[in-house]
Amino acid sequence: MRNVPLTISSYTLGTEINFEDRVKIAKEAGYDGIGLRAETYILAVKQGYSDERMLEILAEHDMKVTEVEYITLWADPNKTIETPETLLQQFKEQTIYHMARLFGVGHINCGLMEKYPAEVHIQAFKELCTRAKELVIGLEFMPYSGVPDLASAWNIVKEADCENGMLILDTWHWARANMTAADLEGVPAEKVVSIQICDVLERRYPDTILRDESMHDRLCPGTGWGDTEGFLRALKAHGIKPRVVGTEVISDPILSQGYQKAAEQNYKTSIEVIQNAWPELLA
Repeated sequence: MRNVPLTISSYTLGTEINFEDRVKIAKEAGYDGIGLRAETYILAVKQGYSDERMLEILAEHDMKVTEVEYITLWADPNKTIETPETLLQQFKEQTIYHMARLFGVGHINCGLMEKYPAEVHIQAFKELCTRAKELVIGLEFMPYSGVPDLASAWNIVKEADCENGMLILDTWHWARANMTAADLEGVPAEKVVSIQICDVLERRYPDTILRDESMHDRLCPGTGWGDTEGFLRALKAHGIKPRVVGTEVISDPILSQGYQKAAEQNYKTSIEVIQNAWPELLA
């Protein structure tokens, strides 16, 4: 495994593939690890995979789970009121903690769709970091969300002032939020825990359905107009040292070609852009 594992993020292989095939296809394509969402882990359990069997499958293929996600709704003012929705969210959060500890992943991806006052975000993030204990919470900004850009994400992490509160940077969100290298100024390099790469369409979806583009129509790294190499060069120049690089290409057209082809295509283009922009990541 590389010093910084190249990971195929969970959504890149969709939501229906079974656990063993996910591991096998990722390994054959060249990845060091796989990402799992709470939903894909629960699906594996439903399909009859025990925790022990999942660990055995990973060992058989010399693979690891290197990314777990995705905690949401953590700033909901009603989160302590027991309703079916809040109880489900609490179960999901606890499941993700279990996944991180089971697979030895030290950080968890999280985001926030709802928009509340900044002070609510900050306090809720502090509480989330406390609940996570030794696990790092990586906050990901998304231009259509309650945390729409790097400045807002860093403000939450900075003001919450938790040792285990950090950031995740994703090419798609970076490009669609019109971020540049200058936006990294004032953000400590050590506060970025991981990065995700992909690429974006030339023509952006309308703001009202921008999330649909993110969830269905991303491009392989280096094949679009998001300047994936420029993104990587900016992070490298800033001194960022990610624990994980995830290929997160959520794409209906690419996935429609089949799991194996999607994995191979995404791996090939990921390696190319990393080799050109930040070859040290491949050591």
